[in-house]
Amino acid sequence: MEIAETIKKIVQDLILPELGTIKGENEEIKGLLQLTNKRLDDVNTHLVDQSRRIDETNKRIDETNKQMAEMNMSLIARMDKMNISLVARIDETNRRIDRINERIDNLYKVVVRRDEQEKLEIKVINIEQEIVRLNEKLLKLAA
Repeated sequence: MEIAETIKKIVQDLILPELGTIKGENEEIKGLLQLTNKRLDDVNTHLVDQSRRIDETNKRIDETNKQMAEMNMSLIARMDKMNISLVARIDETNRRIDRINERIDNLYKVVVRRDEQEKLEIKVINIEQEIVRLNEKLLKLAA
C-alpha cells in the first residue's frame, strides 16, 4: 500500500496544484464570459433600438414619398389644366390676329384703289386739258 500512497501523494503534489490553477483560470474565464455576454446583451439591445428607429424613419420616408407622389399628381393635373387654358387662349389670339390681318388686307386694297382713283383722276384732268388744247388748235385752224 505504500506504493499506492506514494503515487497518491505524488499525484496530489503534482496534479492538485495544477487543478487549482485550472479552476482559478476557469473561474476567471467564466467571469470574462459573463462580462462579454453582458456587453453582447447591451449591444443587442442597442441594435434592437437602432432597428426600431430605422423602421420608424423608413415609415416617415414612405409617408413623405406618398405625399410627394400626391403633390406631383396634383401639380401634373394643374399643369394639364393650365396647358388646355393656354392653348385655348393662344387659339383665340391667333383667330384675332387672323381677323386683324384680313382687315389690314382689305384696308390695303381700299388704299390702293384710292391711290389708283387719284391717279385716274389726274389722268382724266390731263386728258381734258389735252382735249381743250386740241379744241383750241382746231378752232384756230378752222378760223
